[in-house]
Amino acid sequence: MELHTVWFVLIAVLWTGYFFLEGFDFGVGVLTKLLARDRVEKRVLINTIGPVWDGNEVWLLTAGGATFAAFPDWYATLFSGFYLPLLVILLCLIVRGVAFEYRAKRPEHRWQHNWEQAIFWCSLIPAALWGVAFGNIVRGVEIDASKEYVGSLLDLLNPYALLGGLVTLTLFTFHGAVFTTLKTVGDIRARARKLAWRLGLVTAVVALAFLTWTQTSRGDGTSAIAMGVAVVAIVGAVGAIKAGREGWSFALSGVTIAAAVAMLFLTLFPNVMPSSLNPDWSLTVTNASSSPYTLTIMTWCAAIATPVVLLYQGWTYWVFRKRIGTQHIAETH
Repeated sequence: MELHTVWFVLIAVLWTGYFFLEGFDFGVGVLTKLLARDRVEKRVLINTIGPVWDGNEVWLLTAGGATFAAFPDWYATLFSGFYLPLLVILLCLIVRGVAFEYRAKRPEHRWQHNWEQAIFWCSLIPAALWGVAFGNIVRGVEIDASKEYVGSLLDLLNPYALLGGLVTLTLFTFHGAVFTTLKTVGDIRARARKLAWRLGLVTAVVALAFLTWTQTSRGDGTSAIAMGVAVVAIVGAVGAIKAGREGWSFALSGVTIAAAVAMLFLTLFPNVMPSSLNPDWSLTVTNASSSPYTLTIMTWCAAIATPVVLLYQGWTYWVFRKRIGTQHIAETH
């Protein structure tokens, strides 16, 4: 396998890791309004991801950095063409991080309420926009012979991409609800399980519609296998949460995310950003990649650094593995 193909696969793996980890992260943020009944319960939800949310974002930084280094033309076209939506995502991630840190710095109701609103909206908006972005990448955008995006913002708001945004929003919220059942105790856990069941049904329907659309318009045999895995996994995740098997449900929702991302990248390859104007103008793993020397250096760096990142992130989840409930929240909050 050539190095540019290896890095295409590695970037797919990085996005899978990001969506798996940040997916439940975003979902919990959305649940602060959908599930929590009062400020104490909101604090419980925030505490479930408090120790890990910033570590989850490392996967996004790594995916972006790997794309910049391995496929500079892909990075340049993507970030210039999708400038506004990606800027909105970046601003949301900044405000969301500040909200986690500053919410409890002052006791005033208005202060905490405003930061809680920021956590909700800055979780919901990126969760939807990532699906819109990847939907457009798979569908193809207006790229000319100079590898420049020549479309408009409205071109990105097409039915296929918007359905992709709905899929990521519902899937991440379902993923977050299942994660909440694993990390909480008491009434909030029971309500999270019921909400996860309802969210799972909605997610299964919209995900099936999006994946079927993708497969019929751009798929092949390998993407059909990935689609089958995703469909079976989401059905299994919904059934598991209904049966009270929360661990299995979380694992299967993670498999759904991984299989869906794999399907999207399989439909892309060997393109990294198809042109809807002329297939010959598409960016591919060959014409958008860096030099073999650059890819070789990156491969050695990744081989050394990746195990370290996995070890410290796994250790973090192990240290903060215990469940929490409203009884663990100090009255001063």
